[in-house]
Amino acid sequence: MTDPLMNLYNRAPIAVDRGEGVWLIDTEGRRYIDCVAGIATDALGHAHPVLVDALTEQARKLWHVSNIFRIPGQEALAQRLVDASFADCVFFANTGTEAVECAIKTARRYHHVNGQPERIDIIGFDGSFHGRTYAAINASGNAGYMEGCGPRLPGFVQLSIDDQAAIEEAIARRTTAAVIVEPVQGEGGARALSGEWLLRLRELTRRHGVLLIHDEVQSGMGRTGKLFAHQWFDGAAPDIMALAKALGSGFPIGACLATAEAAKGMTPGIHGTTFGGNPLAMAVGIAAFDTIARPETLAHARAASADFFERLEVLRARFPDVIAEVRGKGLLIGLKMIPNNRAFMGIARDHGILVAGGGENCVRLLPSLLISAGEIGEAILRLEAACIAARRDMAQAA
Repeated sequence: MTDPLMNLYNRAPIAVDRGEGVWLIDTEGRRYIDCVAGIATDALGHAHPVLVDALTEQARKLWHVSNIFRIPGQEALAQRLVDASFADCVFFANTGTEAVECAIKTARRYHHVNGQPERIDIIGFDGSFHGRTYAAINASGNAGYMEGCGPRLPGFVQLSIDDQAAIEEAIARRTTAAVIVEPVQGEGGARALSGEWLLRLRELTRRHGVLLIHDEVQSGMGRTGKLFAHQWFDGAAPDIMALAKALGSGFPIGACLATAEAAKGMTPGIHGTTFGGNPLAMAVGIAAFDTIARPETLAHARAASADFFERLEVLRARFPDVIAEVRGKGLLIGLKMIPNNRAFMGIARDHGILVAGGGENCVRLLPSLLISAGEIGEAILRLEAACIAARRDMAQAA
């Protein structure tokens, strides 16, 4: 039988059936601790009752209307985001890559209306991931994502995060419009950028009239224990920020946040969306935001992170031939592996824990922000069993 699905995913051999909090259950009834969480998306776990109630209530009233009409839920969620951030305004989309597209257009339009149309260059960094649309893959510059997709778009520059001299030179160019960066790289291997680095970037962009875009699609909405990752460092706030994933906690929502000054070029007709900001998404987004933004939720995420990191360091010390490094921030955790990370993902799955891949031979743990201490302990036990199996496999292969 020919598979009716386009062959774009190297899928794990699990047919998912349902989820309960941090647990994912397959069609055979097997239960897994889900430390993928839709890739940092299911921030409140699976089937959280607050989200289920919000979606069900809205589904009985109204699903979709055009953005030519006011959608009260958009105004309500936008106000929550503005009140909690640096931003003055919000554009709602469906995905993180759409939010990034809006951010890029916002930055270039800003310079256009300021009489500097030559400012089009968007500086990105090696190891970044900004989505799969054409502009987003050019912003990331990952050759594997761009191969066979046509020529590189003009106006995109890739640099190394560690090359400070090149960063300073590129920002100072008269053609530079914006810098886009993830405060914590997700796909790039759970690499948390330091406050010193982020503040230096903020100072350089301001000095040269360049806009700063933060891609917090993965690191935002409580993932690091703050509502937004840059909030760990006073003065690091960007001019534009892309959000998605946990903003809908499993329901498709993306958002581009900006200051009024940065968004001055975004006028009627310049940008738009059919489904972005629909009533269903806004109802779920409001419920998710109100739950994640609670001080108790963020404090729990920070405590869970500290517990996880402490236990993982003990595990690394016991298995230095399997785990080289524990890295990341909050509940965006990376394990740099000695064995192949993809092989380890399969071993972990066989032992009842689901983990995500990442760059630099990392696996990522991205559990619900509500994971309990008991569930963390169970996750460590299952990772320990996976490490024992990985050690045995390496010994047999030697």
